[in-house]
Amino acid sequence: MYGPPMSVPLTLLGLLEREPSHGYDLKRDYDAFFNRGKPLPYGQVYTTLGRLARDGKVIAGEAEPGVGPERKRYVITDAGATELETWLTEPVAPEPNLQTVLFTKVVLALMLGRDAQQYLDTQRAAHLRRMNELTKLRRTGPIVDALLADHGLFHLEADLRWIDLTAARMDTLAEAVRP
Repeated sequence: MYGPPMSVPLTLLGLLEREPSHGYDLKRDYDAFFNRGKPLPYGQVYTTLGRLARDGKVIAGEAEPGVGPERKRYVITDAGATELETWLTEPVAPEPNLQTVLFTKVVLALMLGRDAQQYLDTQRAAHLRRMNELTKLRRTGPIVDALLADHGLFHLEADLRWIDLTAARMDTLAEAVRP
């Protein structure tokens, strides 16, 4: 059995197991390590912390005065630590969904008599542009960015291989999906 992919609640639990923290600090650390380029909204942080508290996985301390609005320090509970441990030890499913957006667009284009090859060419170009960006990041960024860039590059390489294979099988696929 495979566990769910990375989720905000479980990641926040992990950050809290490291040390009790305010929501602001959790957001900062989440953005710095896990959500490069797409910051986690503050509303999502506090909504998630509220659910975790409701479910007994974290405890919110009393509001602490300080610079700016009052802040609560959150602490992980035994139940939260147990859930985190379970999640960390479960393997992630090695296969993405078998019906990806790429696949869906190609099949629909063929079903509708549109130019699926043009779509694949456009997608290939977009992938290559992104690979160039990630390669630059990999060479110049800190280790966290470099490893995330490597992960992205490997996925893009796999997509490019799939695009090439699909292009080579386009006629056979068209016969299979056209009415």
